[in-house]
Amino acid sequence: MFVTSLRERLLILCLVCLCMPAGLQAQTETPTEKDYYTIESVPTPEGVVLEVGDFEFLPDGQMAASSRRGDIYLFQDPLNEDPSKVTSKLYMGGLHEVLGLAWKDGWLYATQRGEVSRLKDENGDGQADIVETVSDGWEIDGDYHEYAFGSRFDDDGNIWVVLCLTGSFSSNNKYRGWCLRIGEDGTTIPTCSGIRSPGGIGMNAKGDVFYTDNQGPWNGTCSLKFLKPGSFQGHPGGNRWYETTDAIGEKPQDPVSGSRIMTEADKISVYEPPAILFPYRKMGQSASGITCDTTGGQFGPYEGQLFVGDQTFSTVMRVCLEKIDGHYQGACIPFLEGFGSGTLAVEFADDGSLFVGGTNRGWGSRGTKPFALERVRWNGKVPFEILTMSAKPDGFELTFTEPVDPGTATDITNYTLPTYTYIFQSSYGSPEVDHVDSLVKRATVSQDGKTVRLYVDKLHRGHVHELHLDGLKSQKGLPLLHPVAYYTLNYIPEN
Repeated sequence: MFVTSLRERLLILCLVCLCMPAGLQAQTETPTEKDYYTIESVPTPEGVVLEVGDFEFLPDGQMAASSRRGDIYLFQDPLNEDPSKVTSKLYMGGLHEVLGLAWKDGWLYATQRGEVSRLKDENGDGQADIVETVSDGWEIDGDYHEYAFGSRFDDDGNIWVVLCLTGSFSSNNKYRGWCLRIGEDGTTIPTCSGIRSPGGIGMNAKGDVFYTDNQGPWNGTCSLKFLKPGSFQGHPGGNRWYETTDAIGEKPQDPVSGSRIMTEADKISVYEPPAILFPYRKMGQSASGITCDTTGGQFGPYEGQLFVGDQTFSTVMRVCLEKIDGHYQGACIPFLEGFGSGTLAVEFADDGSLFVGGTNRGWGSRGTKPFALERVRWNGKVPFEILTMSAKPDGFELTFTEPVDPGTATDITNYTLPTYTYIFQSSYGSPEVDHVDSLVKRATVSQDGKTVRLYVDKLHRGHVHELHLDGLKSQKGLPLLHPVAYYTLNYIPEN
């Protein structure tokens, strides 16, 4: 049969497309984040500016959300399929910038700017009747930047609190620039020094505690740091308070301004270098909240990985970590953009959804709203992504969420690997410096197609290794949803 008319040709083409399997149809289109994850707006109390500082899910199914403005609201049925049906009511007002919530034994613990408090609804009317001070073991003087971010309880029954420096530059008040552990009974344990300007705190699946620090003096770019007890985190401004405690040993020597991170780490034994450096204006500008995917696969293939917000970019980033020589390091990878305001608080719910709270007060954000409360849900489709990036003595090993196309994966022209670091200095921030390009000499693919081994001519200790994989395809012919990863290589494994 000969088809002569244009109409007949189009009709046949449409029939072919309709009969084609859905997966093959999708190969002709470039995927976007919206093909896998949906951002839903959750209603907030009418007339209330709710700049969410933290979330906590209560045993009765309610969700507590605190505000930078000192309020705590309880959200009823927060996991409702229809977010417009979620309602809320005031639990407690008149607090001071609540940036941490934790539930334990019938009490809701709140980390305020000047103390850790605990609250209880004694008569069951949905509002707190009792407010008690648990610990006020640090000082404030009203400075705008004196933030205090509080964690959930650790396995030993402690809340970890990270304290911003006075004005984010100096430590005029006790324990500014420190991390403290607060016990249920109010016991206050100085735990780490060297903090500058935290934007969030959280734990990994093992219970190790991390915080985000932001670009400024002694911080060339924003970072994710491991709060190893007894460690110095890099900013010497708060070291004067070693004189008031012997809880973490002797005061460390000050780092040398103008040096490099790993040069100083080799000299200062208690200095814990950043686990992740978020390249400035590439991954964000204001690293914020931290949460760990322990959803058992309800949020996609990222079980055990950390998700970190960025307030300026209004995004959520993804972090895969490994431990080498007792130190955490790893890669950061873009995940999701398009939130309504500047991302601050992030927390997973039991149904695998991710709640995100936003604010733009004090800083601009790509999200144009002054505040936002949103929920992210996965639709069950697996994106083609870099799942993990691990360091090897002579390169990197990549795992992917889907099998790769062997032809593009073994073609070394599809990989570029520039490297750079930052000046470790008392001045504000740092440009990228010490640029060196590493070359991928060979790439091999595992039998199942999900692992690629990259052999590199030379690795550069202390550098961010910025891996681009723009030409890589999956076996289905799809490009990577995010074809870049940034690995902070502090330690090179020996074998």
